[in-house]
Order: sequence, then C-alpha cells, then structure tokens
Amino acid sequence: MRAAIFRKGDLVVDAIADPVPAAGQVLVKTLCCGICGSDLHAAKYTRQFVDVANRSGGRPVMDPDRDVVFGHEFCCEVMEHGPGTATRLKPGTLVCSMPLTLTGNDVQAIGYSNDVAGGFAQYMPLAEPLLLEVPNGLPAAHAALTEPIAVGWHAVLQARLTPDDVPLVIGCGPVGLAVIAGLTIRNVHPIIAADFSPARRALALRMGADIVVDPAETSPYKSWHDAATPAGYDASRRARLLGLGPKQRPAVIFECVGMPGVIQQIMDGAPPWARIVVVGVCMEADRFEPFFGVVKQLNLQFVLGYTAEEFAASLHHIAEGKIDVAPLVTGHVGLAGVKGAFVDLANPERHAKIIVEPWS
Repeated sequence: MRAAIFRKGDLVVDAIADPVPAAGQVLVKTLCCGICGSDLHAAKYTRQFVDVANRSGGRPVMDPDRDVVFGHEFCCEVMEHGPGTATRLKPGTLVCSMPLTLTGNDVQAIGYSNDVAGGFAQYMPLAEPLLLEVPNGLPAAHAALTEPIAVGWHAVLQARLTPDDVPLVIGCGPVGLAVIAGLTIRNVHPIIAADFSPARRALALRMGADIVVDPAETSPYKSWHDAATPAGYDASRRARLLGLGPKQRPAVIFECVGMPGVIQQIMDGAPPWARIVVVGVCMEADRFEPFFGVVKQLNLQFVLGYTAEEFAASLHHIAEGKIDVAPLVTGHVGLAGVKGAFVDLANPERHAKIIVEPWS
C-alpha cells in the first residue's frame, strides 16, 4: 500500500507492506483522515514531542529515528476480518474508531506508532471492539472529525458547567471550535470566543459562539465582564465582603491555544474564582505567577483526549446534526499533498481542517 511517511524529518510518499489483521483486528480501507495540530507539532518538534511524552509518563510514542505514518482522525471502510473476530460489521461498512488498536495485550496508538501505520496510509488494522458504525449516511469526511470534536466535548464535560456559567474560549483553532460546539450542545450561553484571525472568528460564530472578539482591539476579559455582570452590580470590596447586591455570573475560561505565556495572560485577565480549563497542548516549557491564582482563588485544570463514551457521543452529535462540521473542512489532499498541507495549515486565514484522502 501507499502512505505519506514521516521519515528523517520529512514527509515522503512511499510504498509499505499491507497490514495483516491479527487476532481481534479488522482490516479497514482508509477513506479520510484529518490533519491534527498534534501532527504538526510532532513533525516540527519531533524529539521534543517524544521526550515530553516519555518523561510525562504518558503512552509511549514513536522512535524518531524510524519511519512513522501519522493520522489519527479517520473514517474507514471495513474490508476483512482477522481471526477471532465476531464479524459484526459487514465488509463495506463505514466505521470510525478511537485511534488505538489492540495486538494481544498490547495497545498501540494509531498515528504515533512505528509498527502500525496511521490514517495517512491506505489500510489500517483496527481493533474490532473499538469500531463504531457511521450512522445516518454521514459523509466520511465529516465522520473523520469525530476525534477532534470528542476532544472539545471531553473538555466541556470536565469543566462541570452550570447553567449560570459564562464561558470564554481563548483560541478558535480546531480545538477551540470543538469546545464551542460542545458548549452549544450543553446550552451554556452566552459563549464568548477570542482569536486574532478573522477567519477563525467567523468559524466560531458558525459553530455557535454568541460573541466573538479580536484581542488586538478588545480585551476578551472586558467582553466577558460585560456579558456576565448584571445591572446594579457593585464591584467594591465592601459589597463583596457583605454580600450586597446582585452577583456576577461565574467564569469558565477554556485555554485552546497551547503556546507559552497564554496561561499567565489568562490568569492575569480572569476574574476572581474563575475556572480555567487548559485544552491547548503546549510543547514548550512555560511559566506563570502562582500569586495571581492565589489572590484570585483560580481553579486551574488540565484535560486531555476523551473517553470511549465521549467519542461515541461525538460521532452521534455530528450524525444527528447537533454539530455541523462542514464549515471546518477547508481542504482535501491526496497523499502527495500531505507535505504541502502541513505548511498550509500554518495560515489560519486559509485553513481550519485539511482532510487527507489516501486513495485520491
């Protein structure tokens, strides 16, 4: 089969061996696979990516000196069943899966394994118990976005929202847009979203944001204050001490940028008692001043990934029309276009999500 391979710091198209499904696995044909920001990080900061993953005690990732086929946001077609499978899904069935496969007692991370090719390859061996049938005739390119949407849904659920909260989303790349979609499903409004990119702000509105802010012109925290502050609110220390007058609605701030300095900026701008949910993945060392968190009594929470239940729910949110992912898909490429797509995704005015079609 053919694949876009990350080899010695470069992306090349080459032939590799077709996978043979092991016990409990199903051979699938990759129809579509999204390019994730994590793929861009892994390609640009490869050794740092591997080093941080290993030191953090997370799941093992690839050996940077060996070939690896990225791609973990995929939709596939069932081709054939390996030994020991229940054959519950017929050949030709469209499926999604969490980006994991099982080989005996070993769990392999699809997209960051040297031994199992990811979604930038034409075939993959996936674990039958993890396969989800794509419902409602959902197009493969839309079903492939289940994985990034699940990241946002997980972050929203972990935030333990109440109807009184006023959420603020900092950063409207694919992760921030998925968070906005999740907030819309939870019906927590108004949703305020901030990004320097006009294209991303437009997408934030399409995904359900009520107020969008250009931080170069307006402080996102002032916008939050204006939306969360009732008439007659008294900000004085005396009023807070004695519990006088109406109260501000609680703040939940989602950090969806993943760059050094952003957490400190949020802690600086956040109101007292805000809950900060860090969804963006920063690959570099960062620093912040704990005194801001102490004085304001901030809650700082980090989240990652999703559960199997959240992944399945996200697929159904898309299939049932609760989340319209069509605006997120801004480009399609074949294997030969993957290298250029990694470059193009650096421009937020051009692209949100590029879909790789390995058979094009």
